[in-house]
Amino acid sequence: MLQCDYTTSQLDVLEAEAIHIMREVAAEFERPVLLFSGGKDSIVMLRIAEKAFWPAPIPFPLMHVDTGHNFSEVIDYRDRRAAELGARLVVASVQDSIDAGRVVEETGRRASRNRLQTTTLLDAIEEHEFDAVFGGARRDEEKARAKERVFSFRDEFGQWDPKNQRPELWNLYNAKIRKGEHIRVFPLSNWTELDVWDYIRREGIEIPSIYYAHTRKVFERDGMLLADHPVTNRGDDEPVFETVVRYRTVGDISCTGAVQSAAATVEEIITEIAATRITERGATRADDRSSEAAMEDRKREGYF
Repeated sequence: MLQCDYTTSQLDVLEAEAIHIMREVAAEFERPVLLFSGGKDSIVMLRIAEKAFWPAPIPFPLMHVDTGHNFSEVIDYRDRRAAELGARLVVASVQDSIDAGRVVEETGRRASRNRLQTTTLLDAIEEHEFDAVFGGARRDEEKARAKERVFSFRDEFGQWDPKNQRPELWNLYNAKIRKGEHIRVFPLSNWTELDVWDYIRREGIEIPSIYYAHTRKVFERDGMLLADHPVTNRGDDEPVFETVVRYRTVGDISCTGAVQSAAATVEEIITEIAATRITERGATRADDRSSEAAMEDRKREGYF
């Protein structure tokens, strides 16, 4: 007698939930946009968007808030993937915001453009009248992100109030907003870093080479390995050395640290991640270390 196995894997459940969320947004909102930086989480979101609407094209544009200080490997990947899919790519430039006097560039050894992204993002949302913005944030990344709902309401100033969130019982999402307001949508909320890498392995997704072990010139600052690059403002007391590293997360060069690693394949990365007890942001993002509530403060201002 033929027996059928109707069990589903954890990845199947997570993928189905994310597809449901994307289809809900496409049905409920007029002008959604998917934040796509070329980082691993946005890469997974893009694959899910492909699956959610296949064989039709993805029904919304992609957007990247570009600090101008991003890793070239990631930017090259971003542009190539958008071109391969025939997707419209909106690049919101922090440099343009600086040139227009909308923000003032930081100075000093620990200067970074990371916080300046908030103004650039909010300006781009207003300019293009986006009413829903897909982000790749996950609850396991950082305690402020653990407070987020899947549909995260933002007021007319783009601000987030963690005490004023909408209930999401039985996967029912409240998409009602007034003009000028918008919703941040996080389809990967319930995923972990390990889930992301398992999905990349299962789907055979190409990722930027920066995620794999490679030789790079770095220096140590505050217990992190930063790339030797003009935007990292290395001091004379921070000697450069060459070692084999990879990146667990990618962002602005000025505040994104590498980890020493020999993991050169997705399988090796999964083995490495399964054994670690520190989140990728906790281990490698200087911008999250400025205070105990650094991420929550930025999210209240409109950061993603």
